[in-house]
Amino acid sequence: MGAFDFTKKRVLVTGASHGIGYAVAEGFVRAGAEVAILSSTADIKEAAAKLSAESGRKIKGLICDITDRAQVREQVGSLGALDVLVNNAGLERLTPMHEEGDEVERLFARIIEINLIGTYYVTRQALTRMPEGSNIIITASIWAKSAAADFAAYVTSKHGNLGFMRVLAKELGPRRIRVNAVCPGWVKTRAALRSLTEVSARAQISEDEMLDQILAGQALPGLMEPEDVANLYLFLASDLASNITGQAVNVDRGEVMA
Repeated sequence: MGAFDFTKKRVLVTGASHGIGYAVAEGFVRAGAEVAILSSTADIKEAAAKLSAESGRKIKGLICDITDRAQVREQVGSLGALDVLVNNAGLERLTPMHEEGDEVERLFARIIEINLIGTYYVTRQALTRMPEGSNIIITASIWAKSAAADFAAYVTSKHGNLGFMRVLAKELGPRRIRVNAVCPGWVKTRAALRSLTEVSARAQISEDEMLDQILAGQALPGLMEPEDVANLYLFLASDLASNITGQAVNVDRGEVMA
């Protein structure tokens, strides 16, 4: 079972059809938890089937647009009690300030809607099912502590995630519900690789050159895999972190030292 034991603990991970969310869900499954995963896309069913086959246990996959309050009530409300909520669902896209046309404004609004309002809806609904001593973990970003040109909506939303996390930590502390955030650096995910392609094109250099520039800012070399960050979520949800709340923890190979 590894370093963590979440036997009989009930966990919901959003945005878990691939990438960090899937790796986190897989980590909790391997640690014995009863896991449900959620995404707005149909491939969440495939992810749930794969986790079920690997574990020999039923992993529930929920299709839900987290910006739709009615869907959140229905899907998250269909679950029983929850001990751990991992708010991982999010959207990362470029939103340059000088981009012409209305599409960039629609995209800006959509990113804020998913990353902030959707996270709020899911958390609000999940809290009706979370007993004293539960845990909430939000996937922020290393850019929640810094910034990157052309990513106004994403960076703004991730700074907002940290503010939301800190408010929740204060508000839910009397119920002994701990709330923390994980701030990943560059991880090999679909979203990161798409951003790499778009940023490279704007800079008119190859993706390899751009990646070399990005990774040169890390103290430790190399691009992380989703599995490299998953254990931090399990640690923060475990009794080993029983005195940790209101914290934004970096896992970025030393890109931002704070």
